[in-house]
Order: sequence, then structure tokens, then C-alpha cells
Amino acid sequence: MPTLAQAAEAASRLSRLHSLLVSWRGELVLERYFNGARPARPSNIKSASKSIIATLVGIAIDRGLIAGVRQPITAFFPELLSGARAAGRQDITIEDLLTMRSGLESTSGRNYGAWVRSADWVRHALHRPLLRPPGTDMIYSTGNSHLLSAIVTRAARTSTWQFAQDTLAGPLGFTLARWPQDPQGVYFGGNDMLLTPKQMVAFGQLYLSRGRANGRQILPSSWIDEALTPRVESSREANRFYGYGWWMRELAGRQAYYAWGFGGQYIFLIPALDLVVVTTSSTAISEERWNHRLGVFDLVERLVIEPVGSMAPLAAGTGPDAPRRWGSRRA
Repeated sequence: MPTLAQAAEAASRLSRLHSLLVSWRGELVLERYFNGARPARPSNIKSASKSIIATLVGIAIDRGLIAGVRQPITAFFPELLSGARAAGRQDITIEDLLTMRSGLESTSGRNYGAWVRSADWVRHALHRPLLRPPGTDMIYSTGNSHLLSAIVTRAARTSTWQFAQDTLAGPLGFTLARWPQDPQGVYFGGNDMLLTPKQMVAFGQLYLSRGRANGRQILPSSWIDEALTPRVESSREANRFYGYGWWMRELAGRQAYYAWGFGGQYIFLIPALDLVVVTTSSTAISEERWNHRLGVFDLVERLVIEPVGSMAPLAAGTGPDAPRRWGSRRA
């Protein structure tokens, strides 16, 4: 078993950190809570919610509720995508939303407040100006993920929360807390989901277990390969890529995939090491969050991945230059 005492000690010095959990080969080898956090208290995982919403889309496709990632979204919003308002938007597909390539102006950042104060979040997101042709450039927008939640709601004919509870949380062995809804009752897609750190570990482990948990195939293994295939490179950081709701880059020489939420909410997957690392942190807006993010990555890379990796030498075919079992680098 890897020695992670240094990781725990370093974590205790991060004033914004609430939890650090490490699961290796399916066993929880480190579980620490800080700054008043408690194991049973759900955390707001912020934009790490996008990885879960994307997973629900994969389950809906597997169940035949959605035709596939190439399906145009006009099938789900005919009343909102007609006439002049539809110009250029008919080509937006499910995959474009999953990869942040809808081309629609972002509802995140400076546009976020106006969006969440609007009377109809789905209409507002769909009617943003079309800045790029769909399927081309990445424009990060929580509105894309919220449209996916609305699509799941319409396709499954139940709420996103109920669908998530029935098809994902329940089979993983826990009850998913309810999270905010838009004015029409659609559960927020891509933000503000509430999970305990252990529930986050269970979700990450599902991916490393090729979609199986508790003797059931919850998520198709083929979806995992597709979701963890790099589709577009970040415009803000070289060699950081995005798939279906997951970010990806190398950490300590290993291919890593991660769900990323504002303030320091992370689910890291390192498949070559059968390793899941979860952190939760304060979501308070503060300039300290930038240094905190760097501190979390440094801790995970140097004090978790490297020690575990030293006990599991890089196997043939798993190095950074080898073909990726978990998807190939393609746009």
C-alpha cells in the first residue's frame, strides 16, 4: 500500500481544502477531511457536475431514449428552434453540447448572471448569438450542459434527478441529493450538484471499472472510451483536452482525466494506476482560489500519483507516447 502521509500533511495546510480521498485498486487508502468538513455532508461540486450530466446522456443513449451523439437537438426543442431563430442552429448535435462546440455564445463568465436570472434558461441558452459554426471551436458554456439536462428530461419523460437516481446513483448504492432547478423545473445541468466525497469516488470508480458496479453494467464500456477521447484542445492551456464532460492532460507522466468544479472540486482518474483521487474545497469567491488550484494539482501529482506510480511501474503500452486504451487523440 502506498505511503500517503505526506499527502495528508500537505492537504492539512491548504486553507480552502475540505477533503482528500484516494482510492487505489478499488480500495479507499486515504480519507481525510479538513476545515470543518464532514464525511456525510454533501459538497457542491460545481462544474464537476458536467461529467455526471454527460454520463446520464450516455446511459440515455444506451437505453434508446436518445438516438446517439450525432442526433440534432432540434428533435428536442422544435418549438424553440423554428423560423429565423433556428438559423444555423439546426446543425447543433448532442455531441456538440457534450464537447462545448455548439457555437453558441457562452452563458458562463460575465454572461452567467443574466442567464440564471432569465425567465427561461433553455430558451435563453438556445437563443444566444451563434458565434461559430457548430462542431468547430470550443466555447465553454454551462448553458450547453443545461441543454443536455433538458434533453434528458424530455427523452426520459422524468426529471434529470429521478433519472440520475434510478440509473446511476441507486445502482452505485447511494441516494442522490436534489439540487437546484430552473424556472421550468429542469434540474441545473452542469452546476450545483450535491455529492459527498465518497459518492464522488464511487462515480470515478465506475469509469475505472469499465462501467460496472455491484455486479451490474451501469454504463456501457464503449461510452467510457468515447467520453475519455480528446475532442478539442483548451484555448487557455496547451495539451489540456476536453472529451464528453471530462478534461484530460498528463500528470506525473500518466494520462489523467478529471471532472473539474469551481474552487477545487475534482475527480481525478488515472487508469494506468487504477487510481481515483477526489478533492472538495471552499466554493467562496476569492483570489486565493487560483493558488489553491495550483496547490491541489501539485499535491495530487507529487504526493499521490508519484508515490502510487512508484509501486506500479509504467506497464508496456501505457506511457505518454503509447496508443491510449481510453481513446485516441482526435478532434
